[in-house]
Amino acid sequence: MRIVVTGGAGFIGSHIVDAYVAEGHEVVVVDSLWSHGGGRRENIPDGVSFVHMDVRDDGIQRIFSEFKPDIVSHHAAQHSVAIGSRDPKYDANVNVIGMLNVLEAAVKAGSRKVIFASSAATYGDVDTMPVDETSPQRPVSPYGITKMVTEHYLRFFKADHGLDYTILRYGNVYGPRQDPNGEAGVIAIFLGKFLQKQGVRIDWDGEQTRDYVYVGDVVNANVAALGKGSGETYVIGAGKKTSVNEVYRAIVQVTGFEAPVTHAPRRPGDAREVFFNPAKAKRELGWEAQVPLIEGMRKTYEFFKEKERTAAAS
Repeated sequence: MRIVVTGGAGFIGSHIVDAYVAEGHEVVVVDSLWSHGGGRRENIPDGVSFVHMDVRDDGIQRIFSEFKPDIVSHHAAQHSVAIGSRDPKYDANVNVIGMLNVLEAAVKAGSRKVIFASSAATYGDVDTMPVDETSPQRPVSPYGITKMVTEHYLRFFKADHGLDYTILRYGNVYGPRQDPNGEAGVIAIFLGKFLQKQGVRIDWDGEQTRDYVYVGDVVNANVAALGKGSGETYVIGAGKKTSVNEVYRAIVQVTGFEAPVTHAPRRPGDAREVFFNPAKAKRELGWEAQVPLIEGMRKTYEFFKEKERTAAAS
């Protein structure tokens, strides 16, 4: 198949590109390499076509009309809750207007389907746990709002234009290539600080919980969605809740270093608790998370350690 992966130079997108290429698909990566987004040119494998372009750019239409993708994997986004809360207009511009630009281009190019990276942030503060696809969406951050809005646009484009979709609502994804210097991804941020033997900041009381899912497991869901999940939405998580304090203790175990901790107030837009019941994904996509948190952390730590070693050698 011909597949466009927007955000394909980023943390999650680049791993998906690797998997699609390994399966023999023809892939084009579109990425703006935004400094806060984690997109890196070196994440794209040799031989894969790369277009340095923002999804809001009119040139997207030309790229799609020339390549004529069967599938669009839409992972380009303003993905930081903190940045979105500070600048809701920018958040909406990238996540909504950018998405509409991609959807219109996909329709004109005759694409069959969009696989969309949505988020647990669309749920906000939820009354009943665990969360599944039927749980009410009451996002408390601009980022969560824009992800929810774009889900509705996908339904409109399917009804009005016949463009199929599969929505994957991710838990907190972590793993190799995540930016340890960014504002999103507590595991990557902590690991970066631990490697530098620096202290870490824990917001709120550290007892806020998330569903942490390893990037390799997320990739498998994206591969499954190529041929399954027509017009459906799935929560993609490990099905377990883990607090920030537990993450800290696990990284201490993995690294053998006890980083000093400073505490800070709750971040605007931060939800208290989210974890998933991914039974529908198992039933319909044949997918479930395979990598335990401690194993995923070890893999991520080894990646960062090797990257640091390589940088020091050069």
